[in-house]
Amino acid sequence: MRRAAPFLLAALWPALLCAQPPAQPPSRPLPDTAELERELRRFLDVYTTALDQFADPVDPDRAVYGGAIPGMLRTLDPHSVFFDRDQFQQLQEMERSVSKGFGSIVSVLPGRVIVLQTMPGSPAQKSGLSPGDEIVGINDIPLSRLSLEQLVELLGYTRQRQAQILIRRQGTAKLLPVTLRPEELQSPSVDRSFLLQPGLGYVRATSFDTNTAVLLQQAIDQLGGQRLKGLVLDLRDNPGGVLQAGLAAAALFLDPGARILSARGRSSDTETIDAPKDAKPYTFPLAVLVNARTASAAEIVAGAIQDNDRGAVLGDTTFGKGLVQRVFPLGDATGLALTTAFYYTPSGRSIQKPLKASELSAATATTRPEFKTKKGRTVRGGGGIEPDYTVLPRSYSRFGQYLEASASYAGFATDWLSGHRADASREMEITPALLDDFQLWLSRRNIRPVLAEWTAERQTIRRRLKQEILNQAISVESGDEVELRADPVVVRAIALLQE
Repeated sequence: MRRAAPFLLAALWPALLCAQPPAQPPSRPLPDTAELERELRRFLDVYTTALDQFADPVDPDRAVYGGAIPGMLRTLDPHSVFFDRDQFQQLQEMERSVSKGFGSIVSVLPGRVIVLQTMPGSPAQKSGLSPGDEIVGINDIPLSRLSLEQLVELLGYTRQRQAQILIRRQGTAKLLPVTLRPEELQSPSVDRSFLLQPGLGYVRATSFDTNTAVLLQQAIDQLGGQRLKGLVLDLRDNPGGVLQAGLAAAALFLDPGARILSARGRSSDTETIDAPKDAKPYTFPLAVLVNARTASAAEIVAGAIQDNDRGAVLGDTTFGKGLVQRVFPLGDATGLALTTAFYYTPSGRSIQKPLKASELSAATATTRPEFKTKKGRTVRGGGGIEPDYTVLPRSYSRFGQYLEASASYAGFATDWLSGHRADASREMEITPALLDDFQLWLSRRNIRPVLAEWTAERQTIRRRLKQEILNQAISVESGDEVELRADPVVVRAIALLQE
């Protein structure tokens, strides 16, 4: 029901791209010149007729870059993508772990965007944005009328250019106008690391970029390195990214020479990639967390860990993207991500889910064939990585869902901190008196649950109140720790690592 995200969110198009460095042109011979001329003439006949006869002047960029080329690629598969100038620049920024934005973390709900944290020295902080501020309008667009999906799209678009936003601040009746100008900001792909218990670490990787493996190793070493008794590696909601980063991350845990993946395509020989012979991997017990939004390079890491019986995979079945995408720079500062082959896990299974109505329909059709891991366990291919232990995320009652959707926790935290900021700390307890204050705060807003509803949600309310108070008073990282320690998938991973 609630999502926290960097303000402003990246566009979603690169999310499923498992990028590789620019590839050399394939050795397969191109069609003969006469055939190419015939095909190009078909396009030129239509294009020149439209230029001459259409009722309004035709924008060439829109017609070709926005229409003809994307239209052709859509017939191939869902992941072959043309990048115009702006999109290709965003892709390059993602690979450098740099993105344009305003430097704040927000809670995004249907019709509401609430500031949780601003980065030091960022445009958001310089403009005076503060935790608890509610963004009610962007560029004359009122956010109260937008769905969650529309908000995400608007935020992703806005982060690339100057924005005029309206802020509602606690204790101030008048809406405050703020002008934000985006800057390039570092966005580390390993964003959370802490000890769940003495000797038991937690690390989260939100994507795979060129620095991810290094950041992952640094985070693990700071927690204790080889001395750890176990590690929870969270790849949930990780859309993938740069393949080489995924390979390097997997090699941190696999024996030297262990198979990580293989790739086979129509125009190339089978390529196999193993962990380096001189690798010095971590040997502590490992639990990898995945869900339906774990994709691409993140699935490759999870599949390599699972097939080599190196650790347990927990959560829900992953997205199912096992296509090799090579990025080809083109003229005019544009680019093309093209599917050139399929990835296979060490056991030989494809993780690609079936792709209907595309050129790859036949190649991806499957009945989920079975394969064997290194120790002989049965795993299935053809539709993502199935976890060894299926653990679903926490469910909410109707009352709990309403509290989340109404931003009641964040709103109360803002009000409470206006008079109790000195009382906020990681060690704070949500006392019965504070719960009574929250219940009164809800009542004044005509939210009056029956006793059974309040009792059923009492523990969740304690946790969420502390999380939102820490989000605004200390950092979103400290608030996330509160939530993660009670996460059902994390709790199950802890129990498994302690067996």
